Formats: sequence, C-alpha cells, structure tokens
Amino acid sequence: MFDYIKGDIAELTPAFVVIEAAGIGYCIHITLPTFTALNGKPNARLYVYEAIREDAYLLFGFMNQAERQLFLLLISVSGIGANTARMIMSSYSTQEIQEMIATGNVSALNAIKGIGTKTAQRIIVDLKDKILKIAGAGSGSAMSVTANNEVKEEAVSALVMLGFAATASQKAVDQILKNDPNLRVEQLIKTALKIM
Repeated sequence: MFDYIKGDIAELTPAFVVIEAAGIGYCIHITLPTFTALNGKPNARLYVYEAIREDAYLLFGFMNQAERQLFLLLISVSGIGANTARMIMSSYSTQEIQEMIATGNVSALNAIKGIGTKTAQRIIVDLKDKILKIAGAGSGSAMSVTANNEVKEEAVSALVMLGFAATASQKAVDQILKNDPNLRVEQLIKTALKIM
C-alpha cells in the first residue's frame, strides 16, 4: 500500500521514528544505521514495508530501496521474522551483509545476536544466488570477493586464537578492509592488533 513516507521527524529513537505527514504521525521501526542517518535531521523520506499480523500492524522504514530489498530477502528465509531481520541489518551495513551471504561467511552472520549456525547457513543457502544476481556479480568480481573473504576469515580466526572476541575481531577486520581491501593476511592481522 505505501511505498515511502515523507515528512517531519516528530520523534527519533534507535528503535523507531515518528514521521508526521499530512497531520498523521507514522511510527516506523528502523535499524541503527537508519537512526544514525536521521539523527539531527528535521525531516525524512523512508521507504516502508508493512507487516500486517493478527495482533499488530507495523511499519518498517529504510533509507533506500536496496535496504528494503535486503530486508524483504531476509524475511523470506524460514525462521527469520521482521525483528530478526532488523537485528541483522543493525549489526552490519547492507553491503557487508550482501558480501557475507555472497561469500558464505557463516561465522560473521553467526556473530550477530540471535543468529545460530543453522540459521546463518539457511540464510546463505536461501539467498546466495539472489544476492549475486542483485549485485550483478560477474565471475571475475565473485572470485575477487571470495579471495578477499578468505583473507578476512584467516585474519579473524588468527585474532580469535590470540584471545580476542569473534565479533570484535570481525568488526576490526571489516573496518580495516574497507580502507584498504588489498591487504595481505599478515598485514591485516598486524593492523588489527594495533586498533584492538
């Protein structure tokens, strides 16, 4: 029914935003990246998804259509509800989640609160082909992503063996690779040790 809602921000919390449009206040559930993007802004335009259940009528809002598309893919997986999908999307950026699914990175998805190994594997099995199709990844770029993922996995497991938490290690490695995606494993580990 709704594609997007545009209006003044009446209230903003990390969990939801109230957008007033034409005299009506819409309570829209959001992710942490959306909260960060809206912080300090007087108005917003959010693409919405309506979840209509027996006991509730909920709106979920996204900064762009790519975010909403990823959310729809996540909730299409058996066992993933709207709140779990929101938790996943609050933990990582849209691009990072797509990368994790495309490269089969079970440990990164498993590090998200509420996502067990079986659920992470189910997400990858159900969505990998769809994500690759959306990303338009040709065989060359898919191979480079896989190679990059192997470096990432190796660095994270080395940091975990050194006694660092898996989630903290994953975030540190992702942050470093965002700035310099061509680092070798040993350079990546050395850099991660400096910031952890």
